Amino acid sequence: MASGHHHDRATVGWSLPLGLAVASLLGPAAGGIAFAGFLFGGLWLSPDLDTRSNALHRWGPLGGIWWPYRRLIPHRSIWSHGPLLGTAVRLLVLLGWTLLISNLIPNTSPNDVLSALQWAIRNHPQQGAALLLGLEASVWLHLIQDGDPLPAEWTRRRRR
Repeated sequence: MASGHHHDRATVGWSLPLGLAVASLLGPAAGGIAFAGFLFGGLWLSPDLDTRSNALHRWGPLGGIWWPYRRLIPHRSIWSHGPLLGTAVRLLVLLGWTLLISNLIPNTSPNDVLSALQWAIRNHPQQGAALLLGLEASVWLHLIQDGDPLPAEWTRRRRR
């Protein structure tokens, strides 16, 4: 399993090639979004948010938002390190906090947040796909570096 510093270096090193690859397929704007998504996914939205990791420390005082996630999600489980599922869970945690906070902002509601998200998905599907591609690609790099791209739960089942 790679250390946090190895994950960080690899994320930074692979972000530009990924961005350029996406830019060649979908255009420069999508490439820039995939580049940013890959960096954010690897450095702030890492599968290791379920531990006291570099990614968790980068959140600074906002790191507390990950406390429920750390308590409920076992390390290297399908819910944290599962392909697609782990990314979806972390994005849902962020969405949940955003909806909760929207209740505290005057003249804003969770429906406003959901409407804005729905509008962005409907009107900018290519950019949304580039963002999700960058986020998920950073997870795959993380899993490959860990040495076993399958979550621990799947590996245990395979060995039985």
